[in-house]
Amino acid sequence: MDLTTNYLGLTLRSPIVPSAAAPLTENVDNIRKMEDAGAGAVVLHSLFEEQIRQEREELHHHLTYHAESFAEALTYFPEPDIFHVGTEEYLNHIRRAKQMVDIPIIASLNGSTIGGWTDFASQIQEAGADALELNIYFVPTDFHTTGAQVEQNYIDIVRAVKSAVTIPVAVKLSPFFSNMAYMAKRLEESGADGLVLFNRFYQPDIDIDELEVRPNIILSTPQAMRLPMRWIAILYGRILPEMAATGGIHKGQEVIKMLMAGAKIAQVCSVLMRHGITHIREIENEMKHWMIEHEYESVQQMIGSMSQINCPDESAFERAQYMRAVQTYKPAIALS
Repeated sequence: MDLTTNYLGLTLRSPIVPSAAAPLTENVDNIRKMEDAGAGAVVLHSLFEEQIRQEREELHHHLTYHAESFAEALTYFPEPDIFHVGTEEYLNHIRRAKQMVDIPIIASLNGSTIGGWTDFASQIQEAGADALELNIYFVPTDFHTTGAQVEQNYIDIVRAVKSAVTIPVAVKLSPFFSNMAYMAKRLEESGADGLVLFNRFYQPDIDIDELEVRPNIILSTPQAMRLPMRWIAILYGRILPEMAATGGIHKGQEVIKMLMAGAKIAQVCSVLMRHGITHIREIENEMKHWMIEHEYESVQQMIGSMSQINCPDESAFERAQYMRAVQTYKPAIALS
């Protein structure tokens, strides 16, 4: 049985890829455990635009402020308040991971504006990353910013990063575009090698006792996979960038669904946070059991087999599916 897949020009032994879970991927020993459990690659936790900018500003300040004092001041570098790791530590983390495991290491940059922070992509490449996932996390709140300007911001960031590196670049997207198909095509034209569907925005909560706005992380459920699955199926065969599925993937059968829709890999995060790294092996075993039962010899047989262009009823992924859903659903309790 062959679980091999290809993503971003890389050959992966499995389509199951742990992604961007900071508490897990910050530890190289955990990355080695992911490899041992059967992961095809690992997407590291993100390095943030704000972090890179802050470190550069602080370095400039302390180099100039202490220039006339004493030599030791030139080595002073304050610790960031909210970030887990610094930029140099992130680069060293890539280097250590590449030394300790054989599976591809995909770095991650998280930002929202065009700027000098994109130059850091070249340092990530020099550190040995096999590819880069560009996590564009942007919540537009300016009443004068148009949808076209939001889209152009994405394009400009991708072009800036692509001009700085030669390794493959995948773009992790929000689902909140007026025309996802058009946006996917524009990203293809800007040079994106892959698309990761979709970025899940974490929503803040309000503490009504302390009267504070606080972060609130809710791990995904399998229901979250429906939206990326739909768009992967629609886009498959119509754009050149390879697609990665993320969000709500907890079981082997859900990996299979994403592959059939057209994804090359399935990224998993929440399920590993709940059940631990070794759960990768459970997901793989579920995949293998299903493949044996349904006489599939390889993952390649699945990819895109249930995409829109290969589905007997193309309307199943569009408006017709909504009409069928509302007409066929029957409530559990009869309405009087």
